[in-house]
This record gives sequence, structure tokens and C-alpha cells, in this order.
Amino acid sequence: MSRQVKNIFAITAFLICIALINIAGQNIELEIRGMNAFTFILIVAVLLQILFFIPSFIFKTEKYYDLVGSLTYVTTISLAYFSVDDKTTIDSIIYFYVMIWASRLGIYLFRRVRKDGKDVRFEKAKMHFFWFLQYWMGQALWVSLTACAAIIAILSPEEDTLPLLAMAGMALWLTGFTIESISDYQKRVFREENNPTEAFIHTGLWARSRHPNYFGEITLWTGIAVIALNTLTGVEYITLISPVFVYILLTRMSGVNLLERIADERYGHLEEYQRYKRNTPVLVPKLSKDKI
Repeated sequence: MSRQVKNIFAITAFLICIALINIAGQNIELEIRGMNAFTFILIVAVLLQILFFIPSFIFKTEKYYDLVGSLTYVTTISLAYFSVDDKTTIDSIIYFYVMIWASRLGIYLFRRVRKDGKDVRFEKAKMHFFWFLQYWMGQALWVSLTACAAIIAILSPEEDTLPLLAMAGMALWLTGFTIESISDYQKRVFREENNPTEAFIHTGLWARSRHPNYFGEITLWTGIAVIALNTLTGVEYITLISPVFVYILLTRMSGVNLLERIADERYGHLEEYQRYKRNTPVLVPKLSKDKI
């Protein structure tokens, strides 16, 4: 099977998955422009990728990919929030949390790719229409599955209360966001002071986990799901797949696997790196750190 055919199959699979998650919102009574609000928002997520994919492919650039991902989160969660007349405390908390996370991550990734000049993920893909489009449709799926619990929670009517379960979710989100933000900051400073092709980061939170930023992201989206849990009913519980999807994406599909392979290629010959790898968990941070 040729790469082009594989890319087309992947794009089709991504769109089918988005259509399936749309089932979770079919009991939502709210409409946007005469269409089920959740369906409308998912369509917007896909159309945004197509809108920015076209000029990105023409100019063979990946510089705006991550920024568009963040923009899609901001757009979809804003559509949900501002389409609701009687906003609750939980609605506002979820909206505020997703906006903060998406804005921070988008700016961080955009600055990184501008500084590096390229993103190795797209070095070959951006030269091929369907291969590059696969990444953009994958981003549409990423936003749709990750944010589905947050969007459904906002669109679903509920009493304006703040139960203990929601407070527990808030604590989880704050913990995860703090870990991810500090990890990204520490890595940015390290990359500014060192050549990442010659030295690996093993200080700060990175002394406790090889991927603390991913642990933080999984934790914060688990927090969003816990906050949303009290508002969900019936088929809407499907959206609790959100943190599960984030975990699988970051630990099995991309993220950890890709970065571990790159690190092994770059630093595998270093005894210091081998010791770090043996003594440091891949994801969940340990309480104490070892001296390398």
C-alpha cells in the first residue's frame, strides 16, 4: 500500500472518529445557526484546519500548525460558552481553564518552532499533500476528542452549584497545569543555555520524570473531565474518553515514544544518560531525585 493511500485512510479514520464522538452531543437542545451546537462546533474544528492547511501547504510551512491547534481550542470552547445564556460557575471555570491552557501552550510552541526554524515532524510531510493534510486532520481529531467533555459540560444545562467533585477536578487541573508550565519553562531555559543535540535535560522536574510536561497535561485534562462529570448524563458520558485519549496519544502514539527514540539516538552512548534513564520514571514523577 502506497503512502498516499495510507494517508487517505488515516484522514478518513480521523473524520469517522469525529463523527462518532458527535453522538455524545445529540441530546443537546441548544442550537447554533439552526444546527445542533455540538455538531456545529466539531465542524468548525475541522474547517479551521482546512482553512489554514491550504496556505501552509502552498508555502510549505509548518510554523502555524501548533498555533492553529490552540486557536481551534479557543474558538470551539468560546463558541460553546458564548452560545449559552444561563452560564453556571462550572461553565465559567471550564472555559477559563481551557482558555488559559490553550493560550499558554500555543504561544510556547509557536515561539519554539520560530526559534528552531522548523519542526522535525513535518520535514518530509509538508512536501506531500495528503501526508501533510493527515497531520491537520489529526489535529482536528485531537481537539475534538480532548475538549469534548469540556464542550459538552458547558452546553449541558445544570444547576449553578460547585460540588466537591468539581473542586477535586479543579485541584487536579491546577496541579497538572502547574507541572506542565514549570516543565516547559525549565526545558526552554535549558535549550537556550545548552545545545540539545549534545546535552539532555535532567534537572528540576526533569530529574523526577523524563516527561513531566506530559504528566501535567494528562493530569489537567483528567481534572477537566472530573469537573465535567457532574453535568453529564446518558450518552454524554462517552466524552469521558477525553483524558484516556490524551494519555494514549502522549504515551503510545506520539510524544513519549517519539522523544524517547530521539533521545536514545542522541545520548544513548552516554553513561550519564543511561543512568538517568534507569533511575527516572518515564511519566509519573518520583518524590525524590537522584544525582546523575
